[in-house]
Amino acid sequence: MAVNGEMLLGNRAVTGSGAPEYAQNPATGERIEPAFRGASKGDVQLACNLAASAFDACRNTSIEKRATFLETIAEEILALGDALVQRAIAESGLPQMRIEGERGRTMAQLKLFASVVRSGRWLDVRVDPPMPDRAPLPRPDLRVRHIPLGPVAVFGASNFPLAFSVAGGDTASALAAGCPVIVKAHPAHPGTSELVGKAINTAANKCSMSEGVFSLLFGGSHELGADLVANAAVKAVGFTGSRAGGLSLVKVAANRPEPIPVYAEMSSINPVFLLPNALSEKAASLAAGFVGSLAMGAGQFCTNPGLIIGLAGDALSAFIKSASASLTESPAQTMLTENIHRAYKDGVGEWSASHAVDEVATGLASTEPNRCQARIFSTTAAQFLNDDSLGNEVFGAAALIIQCESTDDFVAIAEKLEGQLTATMQLNNDDLQLAGRLLPVLERKAGRVLCNGYPTGVEVCHAMVHGGPYPATSDSRTTSVGSAAILRFLRPVCYQDLPAALLPAELEDENSLGLPRLVDGSYQS
Repeated sequence: MAVNGEMLLGNRAVTGSGAPEYAQNPATGERIEPAFRGASKGDVQLACNLAASAFDACRNTSIEKRATFLETIAEEILALGDALVQRAIAESGLPQMRIEGERGRTMAQLKLFASVVRSGRWLDVRVDPPMPDRAPLPRPDLRVRHIPLGPVAVFGASNFPLAFSVAGGDTASALAAGCPVIVKAHPAHPGTSELVGKAINTAANKCSMSEGVFSLLFGGSHELGADLVANAAVKAVGFTGSRAGGLSLVKVAANRPEPIPVYAEMSSINPVFLLPNALSEKAASLAAGFVGSLAMGAGQFCTNPGLIIGLAGDALSAFIKSASASLTESPAQTMLTENIHRAYKDGVGEWSASHAVDEVATGLASTEPNRCQARIFSTTAAQFLNDDSLGNEVFGAAALIIQCESTDDFVAIAEKLEGQLTATMQLNNDDLQLAGRLLPVLERKAGRVLCNGYPTGVEVCHAMVHGGPYPATSDSRTTSVGSAAILRFLRPVCYQDLPAALLPAELEDENSLGLPRLVDGSYQS
């Protein structure tokens, strides 16, 4: 399938009317053809109108049809073959193995949500039969199910051109819920986005889905994103990106005549606490695991371990020495965009210029464009606790080691942290008492608490939580990865004393769909 610089307005592939924009190969700095022209206000309105018109048909599709649609999208993405892989490599600078793995993850997410849809558990059907003879007042017939919110605007992420982009987790979970989706493609990988968007369109046609179930818009302006979020047809937003970008969308959504939820994943430094006994026992292996996680993919993961907390002493010195030896051999890697590389250089530059911070180790340099030279810095607990700027995220392969005077500093640092996607404790059995002190704090601060691992690598499964308190996300009650992500785009509706002829199929007495249900307080299937 060719890349033509076309966005999708329902079933129509069209060229935008904005100024021409081009993808850039971050590894070489070369411009990649063709040009992509941004959507106009009229294009945004048309995409939203189509989504609004399609909504009732989409939400009333059968469970099987909706699940088949998701599986067909996965098949069509695979059918794009090497053209998709090579275009994604060119636009992101990521290696082929990473892109192929991400394609597999994207397909796995779609298939996971197909299985979620078929299970029917997301409907959360509950039936409380009437009690006409109950005293002092009778109970009416009450039944509840979940229905989709409405059309969802999804913003593609820069760091995952497939798995968090056009057909990524936000799109998959919204479609699974029965919501039409309008995607604003990330400007860093428009060709990849066009290919995946057309795969979704092909799947929609094969499955006879309503026109408007999916649209794809191009354009890098903030105004375009704001227009999309402000449109009355849009009922929820999925976003992965910077804190500034996420908060700007939250503000637009809150100021609408009808405010809507924005599920924004924004920033996290993912602290790793090296508890004293584990650190004394295995400083070298902990250091190797840390550097491997830090440098993976040039550190361009939202779960990158950016903060290491340890007790000052021989064991931490050994950890730092071992980590430094590994990092100095770490090759410079291509960052996703020129802007991301510039922000990384600015972030490590601020640490380098700070009197509160010492540079510990630097990775190998490169003269090629947009290369991330990995860095490790060090500071004391007292300095960290007195300087809020040291808790800022530096997106890329850079980390700050905090040297503590006592284990009380561990708890104080945990209390000072902003909301995080993850928090990790490296421990052994002799550290359990300290871990017990830390755990209640980390539960308040993070969406995922790990022991004896590193946070990079987010499993797509039922039990995963990829979210956390602000500013990790704009809504700590949700996850953007895993089967629970569908809940973001649903709301409950209760039906009281409806005649049997008007009841939705999910709520009928005979339960012909075989759905799991809570009936008068007891679970049935």
